[in-house]
Amino acid sequence: MAGRFAPNQPTRTTVRGGHTPVPAPTGVPSQASGSSARRWTPPGPLDLGLILGPLRRGPGDPTFRTTPDGSVWRATRTPEGPGTLRVALRPGAAEAEAEAWGPGAQWLLGRLPELLGAQDAPDLFEPRHRLVAASQRRAPGLRLTRTGLVLESLIPSILEQKVTTEEAYRAWRLLVRKFGVPAPGPAGGAHRMHVMPDPSTWRMIPSWEWHRAGVDNKRASTILRAVRVARRLEEAAAMEPQQAQERMELIPGIGPWTSAETVQRSNGAPDAVTVGDLHLPGIVGYALAGDRDADDEAMLELLAPYAGQRHRAARLILLGGRTPPRRKPKMPRFDIATI
Repeated sequence: MAGRFAPNQPTRTTVRGGHTPVPAPTGVPSQASGSSARRWTPPGPLDLGLILGPLRRGPGDPTFRTTPDGSVWRATRTPEGPGTLRVALRPGAAEAEAEAWGPGAQWLLGRLPELLGAQDAPDLFEPRHRLVAASQRRAPGLRLTRTGLVLESLIPSILEQKVTTEEAYRAWRLLVRKFGVPAPGPAGGAHRMHVMPDPSTWRMIPSWEWHRAGVDNKRASTILRAVRVARRLEEAAAMEPQQAQERMELIPGIGPWTSAETVQRSNGAPDAVTVGDLHLPGIVGYALAGDRDADDEAMLELLAPYAGQRHRAARLILLGGRTPPRRKPKMPRFDIATI
């Protein structure tokens, strides 16, 4: 299956001379001078789409791209500055190949294994339902990513509070393109990728620009409170997921839904099940018990056999595709930018 491979040798990490450039993929400008590269052999099969897909905020996300050659491009702000990372699976080899540009290049390459799920332990998961077991068999390359970065997942999660994903994706896209910086390396030109703004830039965004992006004052104010304590929030990436969530939830406007959505990505949290979601309880209830009206309490009861791995169980349930027929109307779209 495209995007997957099964290694036949023990785990090892290889840095070819530490800074050896690899050829740019087909169709990408060759302005890759100053790049660094790394190759890594994982302990099991990988599916880049399943692993890195949760980092993408909609099809027009300026921080995330996929290319026809199977590469995943990611533009982000690291503790060492902006960086662009390209990750691909080497054809015919049990190896992941990465190339990075910008001040954050070495930081990104150093954490490549964690990004691709090296700290995840899918073998500890024991399916308790037939649907979950079937989904796990069909997705052997699913591993939980760990970015080690909090704000890049927290801010878009705040934007997704109480609105449609379409509205949230639009806001993220507009704000990052207008106030972020072009991604280092070829991605900033060929793919028009951008790195999200730094905390000081988020704080300087005028109120009318939030309005034009369709972000109400409540969500904008929550983001502003978060970026004022950016350093303390980024420390949460090294904490246990529950402690990390507790730190985030000290900020008014950040609750269990937002903190769970964040630590699933920043901390690779296998048990951080999302509560307070409009659709997830009904999907889990319908898939495991035929109950399309399940609430959070019922969902947590159904997921109790997966304690310690409830987020992974929910991911596998979603991949199983057994969702209840739509009965409730979609959340109405309300664009404050038109007022």
